Amino acid sequence: MDKTISRLTVYFEDPFWVGIFERVEDGKLSACKVTFGAEPKDGEVYDFVLRHYSSLRFSPAVEAHVKQDKRNPKRLQRDVKKQLQNCAAGTKAQQALQLQREQNKQERKTKSRAEKLAEQQRLFALKQQKKKQKHRGR
Repeated sequence: MDKTISRLTVYFEDPFWVGIFERVEDGKLSACKVTFGAEPKDGEVYDFVLRHYSSLRFSPAVEAHVKQDKRNPKRLQRDVKKQLQNCAAGTKAQQALQLQREQNKQERKTKSRAEKLAEQQRLFALKQQKKKQKHRGR
């Protein structure tokens, strides 16, 4: 019995959302690219697959090595969750705001680190000064 493996990857390729369908049949890989336009919701993607999968035009098949790996379902779930968390915000404005927040966070970190270091040096100098005064007997 032959096994067919299908995979859909949806990602943002400026300025549209794109889906790549990959199909492995009999050790041969063929692919198809679909442009969605605006960010598709899960239900829209599922509906698209149900309605249009049979009419997709896949590329000519090329030889592909199919690795048979038994992945732990919990590990797979964690990987999917990580990928979803790493996704960028939906609109360009949201992406720009997120980038600005990250830059502000880095600036804040460096500034607070410098202030903390300066305070530690000041306290150390004060301690050294007191030590010298004690030693002199004043």
